[in-house]
Amino acid sequence: MIRQPNKLRAKLKSGKVAVGSAVHSWSPNVVEIAGYAGLDFVRIDGEHSWRRDLTAENLMRAATIADVVAILRVDKDDPYLVRKALEIGAGAVLVPNIHTPKEAEQVVKAAKFPPRGIRGYCGDCFSAYWGTKAGKEWVEWSDSEPLIGIMIEHVAAMEHIEEILSVEGLDWVLFGAADFSMSIGLGGPERYNKQVLKAMEKTIATARRHGVYVGAPTEEENIHRMVEMGVSMVEVLSDLLLLDEIWRRQVSIASMLLPK
Repeated sequence: MIRQPNKLRAKLKSGKVAVGSAVHSWSPNVVEIAGYAGLDFVRIDGEHSWRRDLTAENLMRAATIADVVAILRVDKDDPYLVRKALEIGAGAVLVPNIHTPKEAEQVVKAAKFPPRGIRGYCGDCFSAYWGTKAGKEWVEWSDSEPLIGIMIEHVAAMEHIEEILSVEGLDWVLFGAADFSMSIGLGGPERYNKQVLKAMEKTIATARRHGVYVGAPTEEENIHRMVEMGVSMVEVLSDLLLLDEIWRRQVSIASMLLPK
């Protein structure tokens, strides 16, 4: 995302629900298709996908071309990755597995310029048009337009959820139901377990009090359920899961039509 109003932020501020997906293939073509299909955002996974090269920059360019907001999830406890994500044009950044308000504060500080944060200045980057539109206006834009987010995905975070979501400068939270279910000892991803849903409801209620948006991955049959709970960023099937689902369906159809 280059220096322009963040349309995802604007949509959320208007009270509308944003619809997006996750991209695990790291394909610029897929990011472009996501935009052309009408998605509001694409979450690019840099936590479980090992990519620390120019690929991320190409994904940001694809997002700009197709006018879709790119969310880049980066590894925890690596503040320079937050800065880099914003410099290469991420419209939102996401840091996983936050347990305490101190950790949430560190994320915000890494994303903001002084005096609020500790982000170092350099305008020679994509989001500042390689220095041609840098300076004070770019600093102000950088501190106000990109969405800064964290993940609540561990039971330990629930002890501090009020304090975590009250951190100034935090814009949104992605509730990671699969990992949360693992953290309470279920032994596998059970996203719709009663305990998990109860924690999610508490997170949504707390976030609402502090003006923080909540996102959640889900399936098409559960979109209405998520929206009813108060989710404002609905993340439908990722590119790889969607491709698997469609291909399996096509194979099934073809098998019925082909000679036995």
